[in-house]
Amino acid sequence: MKITQIRNATIKIEINGVKFLVDPWLMPKNYMEGFSSAVNSNIRQPRVELPFDIKKIVDTDVVIITHIHPDHWDEYAENAIAKDTKIFVQSDIDKTYILSKGFTNVEILSDKGTKYNNITLYKTKTQHGKREILEPLCKSIGMPYDAMGIVFKAENEKTLYVAGDTIWCKEVQVALNKYNPDIIILNACAATVLNGERLIMNIEDVEQVVKHCPNSTIIASHMDAVSHLTLTRKDLKEYRDKKNVINLLIPKDGETLNFNK
Repeated sequence: MKITQIRNATIKIEINGVKFLVDPWLMPKNYMEGFSSAVNSNIRQPRVELPFDIKKIVDTDVVIITHIHPDHWDEYAENAIAKDTKIFVQSDIDKTYILSKGFTNVEILSDKGTKYNNITLYKTKTQHGKREILEPLCKSIGMPYDAMGIVFKAENEKTLYVAGDTIWCKEVQVALNKYNPDIIILNACAATVLNGERLIMNIEDVEQVVKHCPNSTIIASHMDAVSHLTLTRKDLKEYRDKKNVINLLIPKDGETLNFNK
């Protein structure tokens, strides 16, 4: 298995010879404004450029979109990805949206397992910030709340859990207990809205996963790119070194991690 951190939540996963591109956010640096409902709205985003040419990034067999938020899917992805590419999404709403952009091979992932070649993908639940607080806020600005995680299982490969945009919550605990993943990817820049609520994990959330899964390799993603981040790679590295968390990896943009069974 190969996992390449591209930028933000955009990652490439190669497993059993199949290439998956997750959450392609491909616009150039500073292309869009910060989110008006979040902190640091004066800072344009993405904060950094892509580490690779877009053509290299979209050289993939499958695209997975965990949710249709503008830092996970954009017009550059719409234009660069071939319209007949296999795309997996979380819901009818997201499927309808992607079909409206001219894509022709869109499927909703199942929590019971969706097979693609010799790989099984399982949709997992999340809390994209505290549901009771953030779901009404999202609705008020016309943005869907829900996101999904994905578990990848294949013979002769480690089990991978991409937690998606979520805080530490019962849904994440359920997924960890059910699938016992060898590798866990966490979105961990503690993106924060104006009321002070986090949309994704901070150091304390990462620490909960570390304690829950001491034998798993944990990878920090969704770092150093969006305007509303409140946690950086530097912060996480300081935590890792202080606590001697040897199973926490913090890849740079463009870095590839290799894992053997």
